[in-house]
Amino acid sequence: MAKVAVVILNWNGVNLLKQYLPSVIEHSQNAEIIIADNGSTDDSIFFLESHYPNIRIIDNQNNLGFTGGYNKALKQVDAEYYVLLNSDIEVTDNWIEPIIHLIQSDEKIAVCQPKLLSYLEKDKFEYAGASGGYIDSLGYPFCRGRVFDTLESDNGQYNDTRECFWASGAAMFVRADVYHRFGGLDEEFFAHQEEIDFCWRVKNEGYKVYVCPDSVVYHLGGGTLNKTSPHKTYLNFRNNLYLLYKNLPKNKYKRVFIIRLFMDILASFVFFLQGKQGEFNAVYKAYKDFFKRKKYINRTNQKNINLSSIYKGSIVYDNHIKGIKKFSDFVGLK
Repeated sequence: MAKVAVVILNWNGVNLLKQYLPSVIEHSQNAEIIIADNGSTDDSIFFLESHYPNIRIIDNQNNLGFTGGYNKALKQVDAEYYVLLNSDIEVTDNWIEPIIHLIQSDEKIAVCQPKLLSYLEKDKFEYAGASGGYIDSLGYPFCRGRVFDTLESDNGQYNDTRECFWASGAAMFVRADVYHRFGGLDEEFFAHQEEIDFCWRVKNEGYKVYVCPDSVVYHLGGGTLNKTSPHKTYLNFRNNLYLLYKNLPKNKYKRVFIIRLFMDILASFVFFLQGKQGEFNAVYKAYKDFFKRKKYINRTNQKNINLSSIYKGSIVYDNHIKGIKKFSDFVGLK
């Protein structure tokens, strides 16, 4: 098999390494396993050196975020294929081989993800990727098996291997040469939605993004940053603004931005009414910092922007007004 490197980014996650690394070692015998440490202040490195002396450690010295941490580490990894794997994932037997075979079958497949199921509820899809990622006309991400916070049970309904819009950064397979040719992950994002940006950029150049449900992993989720953290809310709102500004055609961006501004203001007041002052503040901080950093965002080549696999409707309208909860019920996405 081609040379595969499974690279786990770690930041103060010694307990996660203790729990989840054994499954990765057991089921990844044909790959090199590397831990990229983002300046942990816990016992992560001591634990690894004591219990897994043969595993390579790349010490980034500082917390460079998901984007900077992987970019710095992967410059030091020689492989044909990278697997960016979260530290809170339990892998299963034969999780690598089906995806590598799929990628090798078509030189245009650059990125792929396995099926992500919940570690805590193993019969349900997991939030951060499920069975392939998508995005709607207003920039809201969703997945086969997850729409907003509604997680479907896995009954095999999304077991077909198919092209999607984005692959989860929690378990993302990527051709190494493509990763470096496109400059890796955009470090302005720091963490969250950077994988959507990366996938959109490679699709713009004619590459494909796939989900391969023959490979299955179980994701805890929120292992490093709690799902309800105001900081996570801030990153999601700010980075979605980055994503739209960077990748939408200029003639579409202004309209989408105006609609999103209205909807994000509405979302902030929902947080306020729920007593979530931190999340309320996070939305406005996201907009403030977006305008401050906007000039540093490199916009995509306007001639090559790929909008073909974007859901033409609005999942906010379809979900909250029409009551659609399942991916399979969205028109045009069956």
